[in-house]
Amino acid sequence: MGEFYLDNDGIKLHAKLDRPEGIEHCPLAIVLHGLTGHMEEEHIVAVSAGLNQVGVATLRVELYGHGKSGGDFAEHTLYKWITNVLAVIDYVKTLDWPTELYLGGHSQGGLTTMLVAGMRPDDLKAIFPLSPAIVIADGVRKGEMLGMTFDPAHIPDRFAFGTVPLNGNYFRVAQTLDVDGAIAHYPSPVLLVHGDQDQAVPVRYSLDAAEKYANARLVIIENDDHNYRAHLDQVVEAVQRFVQAL
Repeated sequence: MGEFYLDNDGIKLHAKLDRPEGIEHCPLAIVLHGLTGHMEEEHIVAVSAGLNQVGVATLRVELYGHGKSGGDFAEHTLYKWITNVLAVIDYVKTLDWPTELYLGGHSQGGLTTMLVAGMRPDDLKAIFPLSPAIVIADGVRKGEMLGMTFDPAHIPDRFAFGTVPLNGNYFRVAQTLDVDGAIAHYPSPVLLVHGDQDQAVPVRYSLDAAEKYANARLVIIENDDHNYRAHLDQVVEAVQRFVQAL
């Protein structure tokens, strides 16, 4: 394992690279956490370890304002996350050992995965959004997010997000996201995984996305929630089978 920082226009991104033992050249999967998350969450670690077990290296990255990476959480937006991931892909392309590149992420990281894939379809062999938070883009246009309500035409400059503030720019940016456009621009294999008891992101969002992608498989985890607290093993197995079939 290698732990290091990547620079993205002065923002330090905390990263950990795990490679399968005894394999010189292999695929590499970038794995992203969700909103308020970090790379050491149980579901992120489990998916990464599962990929290593089937011969895929993983690069876990903490994005702007999260974990040990730079930036203030209150000032983060999905534009900043997208820019971070684009920089990570640029870094990976300087390496001489990955045979192909995959991108995956959970919740807001899953949404980021979908958006970046539409921008970099030639670089990403496959993607695996896990419980992708498409609801963010949908909700902010209606003035709804995470139990908060607001006037979508007149967004405040600051929101109270739990015990920390969140800049209104987060919501302004989210209103502009073109998820359907990103889906249309990505023709390669996609694995969507979603718990059918997810209260944060209703499973209907992944059902809809699976219908829109040109080459998607949807795995629904029965009786499980947003973070897969009941059947994380099924999520890991689904991701393993997906990459093994590529």
